[in-house]
Amino acid sequence: MAYDDNRVDSADVKETHDLIASDKVEGTKVYDPNGDHIGSIERILVEKRGGKVSYAVLSFGGFLGIGHDHYPLPWSKLDYDENLGGYRVDITKDQLEGAPRYENEDDNFWTAENGRRVHDYYGVTPYWI
Repeated sequence: MAYDDNRVDSADVKETHDLIASDKVEGTKVYDPNGDHIGSIERILVEKRGGKVSYAVLSFGGFLGIGHDHYPLPWSKLDYDENLGGYRVDITKDQLEGAPRYENEDDNFWTAENGRRVHDYYGVTPYWI
């Protein structure tokens, strides 16, 4: 017997005071400490077992989506700014240009060693500790 009820489909929830749906995060603009737009969230990465959002992948550079780079940012580096309607980070464009990044199809980037390198670069405690 299939479960059926008449409640509103919970998948329609996009945002509450404390929660936001992943599809609403994707595409959100990211701003530097001065409020200048430096990129957009391309995707978020969630830890499989703990369910914690571990990284936001920042898309930066390029033109019309071509030639842009992907920068994994530890989620703890992002702070939502309601006035900007996006995430503010304490990273300048120059700092971002020197940060660890990966190519679009590079599945080999996501190793424990590179995870440590990303967290070390940004000076934050890794999500797995």
